[in-house]
Amino acid sequence: MPNPFRLLAPRTIQSDSFPLALADGRVVEVRRVRDPRSRRIKLSVDERGARLSLPLRASAVAGERFVEQHRDWLAQQIASYAAEALPRLVRGQTDSLPLRGAMLPLAWQAGRYTRLQHVGEDDAAGLAFTVPPRAGAPAIRRALRDFYEAQARTDLGRWLPRYLPGLPRPPRRTRFKVMSSQWGSLAPDGSMALDLSLVLARRSAFEYVLVHELCHLIHADHSRAFWREVEVRFPAWREERDYFRAEGRRLKATLRMLLS
Repeated sequence: MPNPFRLLAPRTIQSDSFPLALADGRVVEVRRVRDPRSRRIKLSVDERGARLSLPLRASAVAGERFVEQHRDWLAQQIASYAAEALPRLVRGQTDSLPLRGAMLPLAWQAGRYTRLQHVGEDDAAGLAFTVPPRAGAPAIRRALRDFYEAQARTDLGRWLPRYLPGLPRPPRRTRFKVMSSQWGSLAPDGSMALDLSLVLARRSAFEYVLVHELCHLIHADHSRAFWREVEVRFPAWREERDYFRAEGRRLKATLRMLLS
C-alpha cells in the first residue's frame, strides 16, 4: 500500500544545465528540467535556448544520450531561431511593435507616467510610448503588457456578444496570460484563459481561438460534435488552424522576447 504522506509530498521542478558540442565545434548549454508532469523525454528549442525535459524516473545519462542522438536536429533549430529577427523592447531604440498581425511604428517621448497608447484616431497609424526619465526596464515592460491586455480585452468585448446566444452559459471569467504551448483553455468552472500573444496574431485567428474555447462550454472534449459546433460558428476555422501551425511559434517567441 503506498504511503499517503508520500503522495502529498510536493513534487517540484528541478533544473540544471550541461554543455553539448555541435558538429561545427560550437558548444551550447542545454537546460535539463525534471518535471513531474513530463511523461517522456523531450527536446525543444526556443529563443531562450535548448531545453531537455525529463520524467522523474528518467536518468541523466538517458537524457544526454537522447540529446546526442538529436544533435543535428538541435543545431538546425538553433540556427533557425538565430535567423529570426525577433523584436526587442529597448527604450528609445525600438521603432515598431507587433499588434494584430502588423508592425506599427513606435515613437518614444518623455512624460510623467509610463504608458503606451495609439497615436491619432486610426489604431493602425502608430504607437507612442511615454516614459518618465527615471523609469526602468521593468516599468516599461509592465506598460507594454498592460497595453497588450487592454487591446486583447477590447477585441474580446467586440466579439463575445456575437457568440453568447446559443451557449449554455457565458464564461465565468477570462484571464490573459503567457502560455507556453496552448492558445486557450476552459476550466471545469467555466473560467477561460487565453494566451496574451493572440493579440499579436491576425484578428481572425484570435477570434477563432475564442470560438474554440466557447464551444467547450457545450462539449468539453474534441469530439465530432464539438467540431460541428465550431463549424457552425466559425466556418473558416481550418484556415486559422493552419495559420497557427505556420506562425504560432514565432508569435509566442515574439511576446516572450518583448516581455523578458
